[in-house]
Amino acid sequence: DAPGHRDFIKNMITGTSQADCAVLIVAAGTGEFEAGISKNGQTREHALLAFTLGVKQLIVGVNKMDSTEPPYSESRFEEIKKEVSSYIKKIGYNPAAVAFVPISGWHGDNMLEHSPKMPWFKGWNIERKEGKAEGRCLIEALDAILPPPRPTDKPLRLPLQDVYKIGGIGTVPVGRVETGVLKPGTVVVFAPANITTEVKSVEMHHEALQEAVPGDNVGFNVKNVSVKELRHGHV
Repeated sequence: DAPGHRDFIKNMITGTSQADCAVLIVAAGTGEFEAGISKNGQTREHALLAFTLGVKQLIVGVNKMDSTEPPYSESRFEEIKKEVSSYIKKIGYNPAAVAFVPISGWHGDNMLEHSPKMPWFKGWNIERKEGKAEGRCLIEALDAILPPPRPTDKPLRLPLQDVYKIGGIGTVPVGRVETGVLKPGTVVVFAPANITTEVKSVEMHHEALQEAVPGDNVGFNVKNVSVKELRHGHV
């Protein structure tokens, strides 16, 4: 999820570019779905951004099923499923590999267990080259996500998302490990500035790591490099 405000689009793109799977939440309420799927709607925008940024696995949560006309309407769910399927297919997703789950976040329907309010929903099932999966609620669709290969055997590559100066610690670049492994004591080179330095420590979620692998979003402390020498976009 991300704030919908224009000012925060870059944050949404930063987050999306680091994800392995997207859950596209579509509002089922009268008029709400239509607004999202309209020419400049957020449903379209987010699905396109996710695919463009390399998020190849998708789950669609059809939310607010409690506020359809009538509530928990099967025909409304099917209408939305059909329309979203045809749109994501145009983008490049294979709808057969995308789980569509009718949910109500407010009431908790079909989130963690199958809801008696939608007896017509027999569950989602998906087919992909790695095999089939099926389930009846959203958490099962999340559990069916395939972890992508983590290329730890390749050379270290980590694009910088930001660089911080932290009092008492020093310069702390932040980013996601794309390939290879980052450990304290590693000697690294930053491009295009061509600065060579040693990594003192590696942290994720405020905890020290002995090693960071592809997919990890980390901050790491470097010796004798000023904040001014490094910036967003360096690798």
